[in-house]
Amino acid sequence: MLTKNLQKALDALESGGVIAYPTESVWGLGCDPFDPLAVERILRLKQRTVEKGLIVVAASIEQVDALLRPLSSEQLALVKSTWPGPTTWLLPDPDQCFPIWIHGSFSSVAVRVSAHPVVRQLCDAFGGPLVSTSANPAMMPPARSRLRVLQWFGRHVDFVLPGRLGGNIKPSTIRDLQSGKMVRS
Repeated sequence: MLTKNLQKALDALESGGVIAYPTESVWGLGCDPFDPLAVERILRLKQRTVEKGLIVVAASIEQVDALLRPLSSEQLALVKSTWPGPTTWLLPDPDQCFPIWIHGSFSSVAVRVSAHPVVRQLCDAFGGPLVSTSANPAMMPPARSRLRVLQWFGRHVDFVLPGRLGGNIKPSTIRDLQSGKMVRS
């Protein structure tokens, strides 16, 4: 049985809403990655262009299995060695498992399997990955408190899921699986 707050977050997501929630290091904004109107709302809230793409977060490797199937055994071992945890991987998406508004102008998808209990419960309850982008307008630092989320977005988000941030100081690292390069450290 879901907690009252988790049910409210799930109801908002399932009705095309945008929610805010705590992650490992900062507050995030989330929605159904397959709902173009919900994604558009997040982009407007953040004042972000669709070309930049968005990160998706999952509760388990199984929730992003379709992206992992085409990987070599070495690539898969590398990705699995960092999950669950604060590493976001840019994974090729040759079968277009995710829509263009998630990819942005890239052929890869930014994916993380979270170790944060609230994020994992949320993705499990939703039944799949969610958009996970930092809760901040463009050019502002990511929100590190529920109060900051409410100050910036208030009534423009459908629900703010209570919880504590994880112990990480910096947002997740982003690594490109194809090139091996660190995109964000």
